[in-house]
Amino acid sequence: AEHQHVRYNPLRDDWVLVSAHRVKRPWQGQLEKPPPEDVPRWDPKNPLCPGATRANGEVNPKYEGTFVFPNDFPALQPDAPEPDDSDHPLFRAAPAQGVCKVMCFHPWSDLTLPLMSLPEIRAVIDAWAELATELGASYPWVQIFENKGAMMGCSNPHPHCQVWASSFLPNEARLEDRTQHQHLSQHGVPMLLEYAEQEARRKERLVVENADWLVVVPYWATWPYQTLLLPRRHVCRLQDLSDSEKNSLASIMQRLLIKYDNLFEVSFPYSMGWHGAPMGTYLEEDCSHWQLHAHYYPPLLRSATVRKFMVGYEMLAQAQRDLTPEQAAERLRSLPEVHYK
Repeated sequence: AEHQHVRYNPLRDDWVLVSAHRVKRPWQGQLEKPPPEDVPRWDPKNPLCPGATRANGEVNPKYEGTFVFPNDFPALQPDAPEPDDSDHPLFRAAPAQGVCKVMCFHPWSDLTLPLMSLPEIRAVIDAWAELATELGASYPWVQIFENKGAMMGCSNPHPHCQVWASSFLPNEARLEDRTQHQHLSQHGVPMLLEYAEQEARRKERLVVENADWLVVVPYWATWPYQTLLLPRRHVCRLQDLSDSEKNSLASIMQRLLIKYDNLFEVSFPYSMGWHGAPMGTYLEEDCSHWQLHAHYYPPLLRSATVRKFMVGYEMLAQAQRDLTPEQAAERLRSLPEVHYK
């Protein structure tokens, strides 16, 4: 807790430098603006609101639950042409096709997931599973992710996420596929299933748990209050969850996100995303080395206005964190599960 050391991340096959004493240093750097507290419930200029006109001229329906539509500015398109052949191995390119969708969680702009009801969060989970099934029939990777807050690049104050399906396995997916496959081959058990069992027993990095799920600050966490959401049983994909597991997932997500908001009494920014076994042609292959999980990467370090910067050493050498995962977990664990609002 007091002396620097490095920790191994078996999921990414890399290391993180833990320097807990650095959190005591004085801060005279950049201060972030706290998120606005006066977001209007409905704004005709917000392209995610029911009945609003989007940039392409389409008008949203007056939806009352979740709403999914094609991203008006997609990073991936299904009919992109293939690049020309390379004339040198140092100048390689490969085809990249896909689709990008946006999913609104709720019609009200002034809500976030921790302020939604359990049935409303369950509806979001159902929509995630449906999209994974639909897009995964054609594409090997379906990335569901939420960027919450302007600090994490969210351009519209409205509860929503994005879903990008690609014709290729992205870097993080390829890396996790390799490390999980190696672990199963060497140890005979899926890595994250074994890890969840270990963390449930040790409890020092546990944040919240229920019968089906647990949330931990992983031993190898990079971001200050990073968490990992894990099922207790072996599950490869989001669409493989049972009805009761989806209900308990809604509950544990709400509990975690309330704690996040209560940490600095602010709508807590983060990027989160689901990782599960590849789909498409991989549906016919043995993917038993995979274990479904969700990553939460929040940037805040000391307060609602002081964030962790990944610069200098982190960009040029390796990741470094300023408090131990055990300290972060203890602080999150001790927070109330009633929202500060």
